[in-house]
Amino acid sequence: MELRVETHQSVDVLRLSGRLDLVSASALKDALRQRLADRRLQLVIDLDKVHFINSSGLGALISCLRDVRLAKGRLVLCRLAPYMEEIFAITTLNRVFECHASIADAIAAFAQSPQEAITVRS
Repeated sequence: MELRVETHQSVDVLRLSGRLDLVSASALKDALRQRLADRRLQLVIDLDKVHFINSSGLGALISCLRDVRLAKGRLVLCRLAPYMEEIFAITTLNRVFECHASIADAIAAFAQSPQEAITVRS
């Protein structure tokens, strides 16, 4: 998996490409945790170029979401491929993650709806 980080004012976009699996999951979590350590709390994960995801990849996304919420930040996903939308629907992760059709829509969502108070149970 390749990972690029782009900054759009107060929003960081993590652009992934390749496989999101056991091998690459830790790289995603590390990159996200670095953003949080830098107090970058508005994050988008762009999944447009991810051509494979398995349970380890899904687990990494869930772990990222939990870390962001614990840091009082907000994480949204964008540009899920149709196969990934189906996986999210089957696993009901589409009810857990905020997903957008484009990077622009994902970034705009931060300005349109301020972060709500989020309760995370340990």
